[in-house]
Amino acid sequence: MNNKKILIITYYWPPAGGPGVQRWLKFVKYLPDFGWNPAVFIPENPSYPIVDETLQNEVSKDLKIIRTKIWEPYQIAELFGKDNKKFKAGQFDVGKNQTWKSRLSIWVRGNFFIPDARIFWVKPSAKFLKKYLKENHFDAVVTTGPPHSMHLIGLELKKEFPNLKWIADFRDPWTEISYYKHLKLTRSSDKKHRDLEQQVFKTADITLATSYTDAENFRQKGANAVCITNGFDREAKIEAKIEAKNFTISYIGVLEQLRNPEILWKVLNDIIAENPDFENDFQLKFVGRVDDKILSEIENSALKNSLSNLGYLSHSKANAEMQDSDLLLITNFPDDSSKGIIPGKIFEYLATGKPILSFGPQDSDVKRILSETHAGKHFSYQDAASLKEFILNQYQNWKSGSSSSHIKNIEKFSRKNLTEKLSQILEN
Repeated sequence: MNNKKILIITYYWPPAGGPGVQRWLKFVKYLPDFGWNPAVFIPENPSYPIVDETLQNEVSKDLKIIRTKIWEPYQIAELFGKDNKKFKAGQFDVGKNQTWKSRLSIWVRGNFFIPDARIFWVKPSAKFLKKYLKENHFDAVVTTGPPHSMHLIGLELKKEFPNLKWIADFRDPWTEISYYKHLKLTRSSDKKHRDLEQQVFKTADITLATSYTDAENFRQKGANAVCITNGFDREAKIEAKIEAKNFTISYIGVLEQLRNPEILWKVLNDIIAENPDFENDFQLKFVGRVDDKILSEIENSALKNSLSNLGYLSHSKANAEMQDSDLLLITNFPDDSSKGIIPGKIFEYLATGKPILSFGPQDSDVKRILSETHAGKHFSYQDAASLKEFILNQYQNWKSGSSSSHIKNIEKFSRKNLTEKLSQILEN
């Protein structure tokens, strides 16, 4: 029996780095195992905030890739300073750290580029794909965002091909994401964002969410929503390089001001002040892009002597650094509206077997996963006493050479098992 055909419309694709590219790179890898032949539609000349050439190795030579040119205002905005480069990566300064240029960039982005600055790819892509789909049969089409302008391409295609199954994949929410309230939107711009989001929810045959809470929120807004989380790829697992010489807490990925765990830096400084042995043994390791303001805060504290800032590394090297850690740090936005965000890195953390230290709102989906898998502990941004006790317990386990890991029930988060779940949803 011939496999069915599925077209994935995405902005992020290798050599794009970072977490956004991983989800559909892995789905595409395993879909043929479950009766689906994928093809991918991507921009020919994108402006990616992070590049990881090693991810090209995971793209099958047999994969059909369709490219058309894109024009992005970021390509002009980058000429005017690093704030615009930071904003392209989904980060921006907040509060007292904002300059007038930052405030202007945020206002322009939120009100003139709806839903985002890739909006100029929508019309030419829809025009191209309407012709392409008439000449080439597909059983389903996927749009994945952010950027959520990808879903507007799906809307146009669904009008032209009402019987074509359309899956709208939300790797992050649209109007419910934490930074949405910081976009300085006018009332009319806010309404336009919400109206477009509602059209996608009501028109897509299936809306995919990456967290349990997001799926429920989408259903309340009228979407036929199903949760398929992100995951880890067993084939990509990297073994530890060497026996660690320090008690190492590592953060892997992008850390911006809105997710800065200031309580952790304070507690670590307190432990160093009270325990000289801890300072000699301790290492705080960053792998990825960390906001300059956060680095400055750490470098002007007792933690400066323990800091190892490795910058952005390839995905495989970042996985190796996870293995050479004793405690893996993950942070979320502090407000309750973010409890449905499950950062993709948590699943690769799970695959290492190392304990996880998490920050975010109470009763979050991350806390649920950590509880189900016994993989670590979740804290609010106020619980200093319990946090201090937890870190010291982990440190004592390290000093005594005993393992504190009791992780279980993680296979349901393997990329292959998640792709099987996706194939069942597509069939039904």
